[in-house]
Amino acid sequence: MKKTIFYHDTDCGNVVYYANYLKYFEEARTLYMAERGFSVPALMQRGLYFVVARQEVEYKYSVRYADEIDVSTKVLEVSDIKIVFENIITNQNGRLCTKGKTTLVCVDKTGMPTAMGAEVKAAMAPTL
Repeated sequence: MKKTIFYHDTDCGNVVYYANYLKYFEEARTLYMAERGFSVPALMQRGLYFVVARQEVEYKYSVRYADEIDVSTKVLEVSDIKIVFENIITNQNGRLCTKGKTTLVCVDKTGMPTAMGAEVKAAMAPTL
């Protein structure tokens, strides 16, 4: 996913505000799932919700106002109820800026863990 950094993404030093990286990861995960045939709203209509159970972020190099970034996404692990995503953010010069690892758990409408289904699990198979 390509993204241009706008002023509203940054703090008073024109550096991307640290929590905004989580939004970039979320957007990239949503696109990743959609590219494999699973929109988040359609999964929700089926009673499948994905919640963040764990988030890791390593900030390596500052991303600044007007930078162009690339957010790459891959799946590291998948089980009946869990998907572990990795995101790598590089800037327009190809420099590694941020790494993230997000663990999502599939839950039902009541918030209880539930199987995501074989077709979702197969589509999310790790891309190592």
